Amino acid sequence: MVFLSLVECKKERIEKGKQMSLSRFLTIQNPRLCLCRLFTHSSSSASLPLSLTRDRATLTTKVSLSSDSDMVKAIRVHQLGGPQVLKWEDVEIGEPKDGEVRVRNKAIGVNFIDVYFRKGVYKAPSFPFTPGMEAVGVVTAVGAGLTGRQVGDLVAYAGQPMGSYAEEQILPADKVVPIPSSIDPAVAASIMLKGMTAQFLLRRCFKVEPGHTILVHAAAGGVGSLLCQWANALGATVIGTVSNNEKAAQAKEDGCHHVIINKEEDFVTRVNDITSGNGVEVVYDSVGKDTFEGSLACLKHRGYMVSFGQSSGSPDPVPLSSLAAKSLFLTRPSLMQYVVTRDELLETAGELFANVASGVLKVRVNHTYPLSEAAKAHEDLENRKTSGSIVLIP
Repeated sequence: MVFLSLVECKKERIEKGKQMSLSRFLTIQNPRLCLCRLFTHSSSSASLPLSLTRDRATLTTKVSLSSDSDMVKAIRVHQLGGPQVLKWEDVEIGEPKDGEVRVRNKAIGVNFIDVYFRKGVYKAPSFPFTPGMEAVGVVTAVGAGLTGRQVGDLVAYAGQPMGSYAEEQILPADKVVPIPSSIDPAVAASIMLKGMTAQFLLRRCFKVEPGHTILVHAAAGGVGSLLCQWANALGATVIGTVSNNEKAAQAKEDGCHHVIINKEEDFVTRVNDITSGNGVEVVYDSVGKDTFEGSLACLKHRGYMVSFGQSSGSPDPVPLSSLAAKSLFLTRPSLMQYVVTRDELLETAGELFANVASGVLKVRVNHTYPLSEAAKAHEDLENRKTSGSIVLIP
């Protein structure tokens, strides 16, 4: 039991045995002083949701910027299915433990991987779950003993743990990165997952160099747009596929030297013509079933097939022997395996932010939705009514 002085008591009852956030029940004001008791599970000061300092004979409190309630709004999924399974609900959020931070989200990125988890293409860790793999927000509380992060920091994260479709969330401190002041939070939220994906695909999975010719499917999409811009800056010849004339114009603006509208022409035939029958060094395919077989046919000898998504469904099985004729490489990489360590995360995010700040990468946040309307955002994304990036605003 800890006795606090110089604090004003709110009228809510503080129940014994329940550890409560100080900012929820107490406010520091001078007009009315009283003696309060705050019961916690443990008498250890390390477990208290506040820190105490002694200034002469007076106890004062240091309060975090956490919100007045431990209840926040979030999107929850109780069963697999279409966009309609995304439910807007109240969820309880606690205080950060050792090595954690609590973040109030300002902008949340929407990605096709969120759709995969909602549908069950990827397995969710448990039910119900909160989807979402990237966000930007303000640190409102830090766990005991944590250094290098402080209340008020503007940070971003992408990847695990899932759960960014929420007003606030608890995150491992080593998974968040600082945001340069020159980058708008909505832009950062829209580019973290897609931008770091583009970085590892172009710089590490297959290292694109001047003189290479590459094929990018869904060239006007979130990742596709960044791949085209970045590869063009690296000196590659970029071929992109899109679904309509409007997206073709965007792909050209993003650095595609050749744009193929899938509904009007066969991309395999066109790539063969563009490359004089030689094929491309690498194909970046996020579409899956509809493009997979044709993508393999577009590769030159010892070419790389990089399958990093399946928006049209899972590709049909391919016998390994079919790769032998041209000694092809086939990979299904994941960003999470390229940012395993803190150093890898900082390097990947750092190169991304540098390219955004320098103007190499132009980010289009073309669509914003209230967080409560995440279902509508998913519906539009799946129906290919969007281009560029989608952001949810809490």
